[in-house]
Amino acid sequence: MNISFEKIDDVDALLTVNIDKADCQEKVDKALKVYRQKANIPGFRRGMVPMSLIKRQFEKSVLAEEIDKLMEEKVNAYIKDNKIQMLGMPLPNKEKSKPVDLNTDNFEFAFDIALAPEFKIELGKDDKIPYYIIEVTDEMVNQQVDSFRDRAGKYEKVNEYSDNDMMKGLLVELDENGNAKEDGINIESAMLMPSFIKNEEQKAIFKNAKVNDVLTFNPAIAYENNDTELSSLLKIKKEEVAGHNGNFTYQVEEIQHLVPAEFSQEFFDQVYGKDVVKSEEDFRQKVKDGIEAQLKGDSNYKFMIDSREYAMNKVGKLTFPDALLKRIMLENNKDKAEEYVESNYEGSIKELTWHLIKSQLVEAFGIKVENGEIKEMARQATLAQFAQYGMSNIPEDLLDNYVKQMMQKPESVDNLVNRVIENKLGAELIEKVTLDKKTVTLDEFNKLFQ
Repeated sequence: MNISFEKIDDVDALLTVNIDKADCQEKVDKALKVYRQKANIPGFRRGMVPMSLIKRQFEKSVLAEEIDKLMEEKVNAYIKDNKIQMLGMPLPNKEKSKPVDLNTDNFEFAFDIALAPEFKIELGKDDKIPYYIIEVTDEMVNQQVDSFRDRAGKYEKVNEYSDNDMMKGLLVELDENGNAKEDGINIESAMLMPSFIKNEEQKAIFKNAKVNDVLTFNPAIAYENNDTELSSLLKIKKEEVAGHNGNFTYQVEEIQHLVPAEFSQEFFDQVYGKDVVKSEEDFRQKVKDGIEAQLKGDSNYKFMIDSREYAMNKVGKLTFPDALLKRIMLENNKDKAEEYVESNYEGSIKELTWHLIKSQLVEAFGIKVENGEIKEMARQATLAQFAQYGMSNIPEDLLDNYVKQMMQKPESVDNLVNRVIENKLGAELIEKVTLDKKTVTLDEFNKLFQ
């Protein structure tokens, strides 16, 4: 067996593989013996079929299979051993690849190889990259405190509606004359939160409403024909919503007012765990620390975006084997047409350029990923997911179970590894480059993404 490598230009190469039949004859003979043991051919007992008959029926297909296995194994080993910086996968060279003739003793294959462009990226104190520090205001702290208090609050019955109250009542569909519609919708104990109504005129109908009041409104107008919200309110399927766009009456049976939780040790423990916080002052500081940590993550995220752009501009436009990469892209998306490749190629090249830059920086900084770091990232991702629902005091056994489930999914682990690398790379860059620090408000920061 012989493998030769020819560099056509800086980013294109040709890999030629010559395989002799003798290179894989031993494995072919071994496979045929297994076939003979298992073969079920009329007229012969199992395991007693003549080898000559087995060879006539199976030798060529087995030979073809073993040639493919040997070729793939040796090509991958050659690329790895010779540290060839290949992009994508080898593709058969249409001009130099010879048709496989299994009646011969020698087989030749030729592959086009896409090579990564050579470049060098170094980032240090001479490189100045923006870093945005988001100001934490008292208003932001107060909003978060109020949110925690609302989530831990309790509803109590009141006689008159005010903003954000919840109503329960009888919802009845009307006909064009304003009477209860025959066979129309009639829902008892229908739950309604007027604060969620989008149309201001319709929302105003519920202002200062009292228990036993009968209010007339139009749900379709109130919720601006949102099929999801209307089907939920009217207890019908989305496709049926269009047939119920008239007026309804709503007889208020009950009004529940949310009373926010008082500052107490029970409340503090519910949010942050037992005895972590013991006063309102400490609670507000804990909330502020949490907001700062979250916003720091946002700052780091923006810093990585700016670092990526800075590094790509510093490297400049790289030369890629465009024709070959487009073939590889089409091969990986066989269900797509060439138009898909053309429209997405430029974006793919940008991602590939950053991948190459990032890989070089990761190697230069000696960044490694440990299994414990992957688990910790899974833990943080789970905590962040629960936090979206206002749950910050998660039992350890429940948390461990979620982490275990994430670690069992290969695609989740790959994503977690990438996040760990991004975080560690960001931390290295923050230490090594010069930060152009700028303090901004949250609104100013959000506008940077527009």
